[in-house]
Amino acid sequence: MLAERALAILHDWVQSDSLRRHCYAVADSMCYFATSGGSDADADLWEAVGLLHDMDYERHPNLEQSATAGHPFTGVAWLRANGWSEEICRAILSHADYAQVPRETPMERTLYAVDELSGFVMAVARVRPSKSLREVDVTSVKKKMKDKAFARAVNRDDIERGASEMQMPLEDLISRVIAALQKDAQRLGLVGECTVSQH
Repeated sequence: MLAERALAILHDWVQSDSLRRHCYAVADSMCYFATSGGSDADADLWEAVGLLHDMDYERHPNLEQSATAGHPFTGVAWLRANGWSEEICRAILSHADYAQVPRETPMERTLYAVDELSGFVMAVARVRPSKSLREVDVTSVKKKMKDKAFARAVNRDDIERGASEMQMPLEDLISRVIAALQKDAQRLGLVGECTVSQH
């Protein structure tokens, strides 16, 4: 299973809980899109790409957006050296606009579309009174997108461009990402405070 191997690599490279959860969420969204809407995509492959797309971000964040070094080039170089497919490496490169790798396949376009949005949906859940993904809906996400002070690191243009590249209404993209993340709320730490059992 590629996803199992990818998860082990993620845990080796990334110690930050928040970055790990971001990668889980992107993997959840990738898996959801691979298996929904009559898609015949390889869910294991798509999930692995989601887990690995930011594997080098903690060690090599590349905040200056170099087109040759740091994230995601460091991670991809390691993956290539360790026998991971060019399909996976290309998809990871394509999610960073500055890498200048055009997004051509459904997997590449989906990774770009769900990357920023998955993080944003989790941010919306964290400010709900219950801190639960169950309380997040399309309306609340769109409302927060208009609030430029909220989660300001998230690029709204990337989210809208992602929906456009998927040829999907933004509302549909948001709805599917919410559904994907709700299935994994426990691992994402967003089941809600009121549902935590007392030991």
